[in-house]
Parts: sequence; structure tokens; C-alpha cells
Amino acid sequence: MIRSMTGFGLSKSLKKDSEVFIEIKGVNHRFLEVSIKPNDLGNELDQYIRNSITKSVNRGKVDVRVKLKSAAQTNYIIDTFLIKKLENTLKKNTSLENKISFSDIKDVPGIFNAEVIHKLNISTVKKEFNIALKDFLDSRSKEGIKIKKTLKKKILKSESLIKNISNSCNKNLKKRISLFKSKVSKFTQNYDESRINQEITLLALKQDVSEELDRILFHINSLKKEINKKDCSGKKIDFILQEFFREANTLTVKLDDPSMMNKAIDVKILIEEMREQTQNVE
Repeated sequence: MIRSMTGFGLSKSLKKDSEVFIEIKGVNHRFLEVSIKPNDLGNELDQYIRNSITKSVNRGKVDVRVKLKSAAQTNYIIDTFLIKKLENTLKKNTSLENKISFSDIKDVPGIFNAEVIHKLNISTVKKEFNIALKDFLDSRSKEGIKIKKTLKKKILKSESLIKNISNSCNKNLKKRISLFKSKVSKFTQNYDESRINQEITLLALKQDVSEELDRILFHINSLKKEINKKDCSGKKIDFILQEFFREANTLTVKLDDPSMMNKAIDVKILIEEMREQTQNVE
């Protein structure tokens, strides 16, 4: 099954005291790269998100954006040790006898602190992330179906062109041998017919492209098998297309008939179009 590296997933939860918004985007990349923003979600959530993506995705650049709003609780902390230290210091250096009041210490660094704690429901965040991840994976699969349909059309068109070239080449080989014989017979009189036939056949075979056509058909069949696999690989498809293009290029060079050359060029164009599509295959 072909899956695209391009995808999008979204999930959000709105409650009275909290809000969770998760967005996942994916684009093509040589390897798997996961980016999570913000990066201060805590180790448990960060590892959960990364592990879930790693289990589900083989390749691509995946960006996860998390927005959280939750009820806040404020705790006030007074450092009694520093207060006593301040009192002792004042007694030693001043004649103050009155006790220190709150207004005296509230602005002294380190003595009075306010700590804001956000109550974050981790299970809710995980639940919404899983919904967004499923949405993301589904979108990649849907995009993969579109890519598969496009590749199938281009493969069938390429196969049709190659078979057409193959049939034309078989007919032209016999015509070429006959043509060479008629040309030679005009300029020679006493000649060894068997020797001439041998040389003409060798000359005609130099332009034979049956080997290239066989290899091209092999690559076409390999493509068909790969795109129908459950664990289809974009890297393997790209490699097959590289080899396919190399053989198609050789074929174009060896052909001498303009109409067949144009068909071979059309095959090369189709291969390039397929390679563009494959850039998004996981």
C-alpha cells in the first residue's frame, strides 16, 4: 500500500478549565524527522508523542504543534531561613528592636516567592494526540491512493509504448536486412552470398534493441509488484525508476526511426513524471 509523506491531522478539546489543540503536518524527507513545539511539554508527553509517530511512520518530516490552556494554581512560598538570617544581620548592624513586618521583606529577593502551577491532564493530551495522529495517517493513506492511481496510469501508458516499439522493431529488422541486401546487390556482382548475408545480419543486429526492451519490461513488472505491496517503499520505487530511465535513454539513442524515437522520448517523460510523484511516497 502506497502512503504519501504529505499529510495533515488535527484534534482539539475545549472544556471549562482547559483547552487542548494538536496539529500534525508531514512533508517529504529522506529520513524520519520529528519536531515537537513547544519543547517544554515534559519528558513523559514528549516521549509518548515521539514513540507513537516512530511506530506509525517510516519516513518524512513530521511537525507536531501543541497548544495547551489549563487552570492555574498559585502557591506562595516564604523562606523562613532567609528571614532569620536577615533579622540577625539587622540586629548586629542596627539598633532596631521592632519585629520585621511583611512590607519590610516583600521586596527582598529570595524571601517571598509566588509559584504558578498549571494543572495539566496528561491523559486528555494523549487522547487528543491519538485522534490527530489517526487523522494524519488517514490523510497520508488517501494521498497515497491518488499517487498509486497516477503511477498505474503512467505505467500502463509506458508499457503500451514499449510494446508498440517492440513490435515495430521486429518488423523493421526484417525490412532493414532486405534493404541492405538490395543495396549491396546493386554494387556487387561476383560475391559470396552467404558471406554477404552474414555481414548484413550483423549490421542489422547492431541496431537491435530487443535486450533493452526486455529489461524495460522487467522494470515495468517490478514497478507493478512494488506499488501493490502492503509495505511499499518509496526508495525502492525511485531506484527502479532510475534503472528504467537508464534503459529508456539507451533505447532512444539506438533507435533510428523518428516515430519510434518519439515514442521512446514519451516513455522518458512518463518516467520523469513518475519520479516526481514518488518523491512523496513513504
